[in-house]
Amino acid sequence: MANECIPAYRPGHDITATAGGAITGKTFVDASTALDVAAGTPVTVVTATAAGLTFGVASRDTASGAKLHVLRGPGTVVPVTAGGTIARGAEVEVGASGRAVTLASGKARGRALTAGTSGNDVFIELY
Repeated sequence: MANECIPAYRPGHDITATAGGAITGKTFVDASTALDVAAGTPVTVVTATAAGLTFGVASRDTASGAKLHVLRGPGTVVPVTAGGTIARGAEVEVGASGRAVTLASGKARGRALTAGTSGNDVFIELY
């Protein structure tokens, strides 16, 4: 599998989802449809919008319509691709293309446990 997001620690909050478009692994995603448990239909996710809310982090590169695991839950520590320079200890939000950026005007999605630069992985403790 290409570009896998392998968590350093996760307490068990992952969920299976369907990609609502092409999704890049190690980026933030958000739910775009409701979960339909009765029909057995998993929630559909798309790349999260800048400064927006998130459903979790994509476990791998995924084509539209394919299934993927969304890594989520408070305390989960996962690598997320940085969209800019991030200092260790900084809170992060969603930037362009679902990448992590230093918190500015959006919602805090986690805290950086490592420093990083644009295009590289930063380990994030999810909130």
